[in-house]
Amino acid sequence: MVRKPAKMYRNLAKKAYTRREYMGGVPGSKIVQFDMGNLTEEYPVELSIVAEEACQIRHTALEAARIGINRQLQKEVGRANFHLKIRTFPHHVLRENKQATGAGADRVSEGMRLAFGKAVGTAARVDKGQKVFSVWTSPQYVEKAKVSLKRGIYKLPTPARIIEERAPTA
Repeated sequence: MVRKPAKMYRNLAKKAYTRREYMGGVPGSKIVQFDMGNLTEEYPVELSIVAEEACQIRHTALEAARIGINRQLQKEVGRANFHLKIRTFPHHVLRENKQATGAGADRVSEGMRLAFGKAVGTAARVDKGQKVFSVWTSPQYVEKAKVSLKRGIYKLPTPARIIEERAPTA
């Protein structure tokens, strides 16, 4: 079956559906890593992607944004000069009531009768003002990190902005 467009799952319509122990056959998350770059060093500047609307972000969109941001950061800043972290986890299980198409489908398909649906993927439920991605880096790499985070915003289904926080200097 064809995967439905992400705009069908973007809105927070129903209660969160997260209890995997009662479900069989939930597809695994596509997210490979949640922390990238130099994980040992402390950096003075934190740049974050903040969601401007409450929504659901599919695990495939989070992974696509992560790959885009990480690749750009490694190319422009270098692997040892940043720490990238995904701040959300796709707990919510998405369901889809698959319909048969083609000749004779009207006799095969049951329509809306008992239309609970099967698990087709997972999504992270994000609130307004919640941080989705964060990058910690040095002040000289701030502009390049902002450009790479901008690349990640294009992959997300919600309007977002980049905020900058600097550690207080003593």
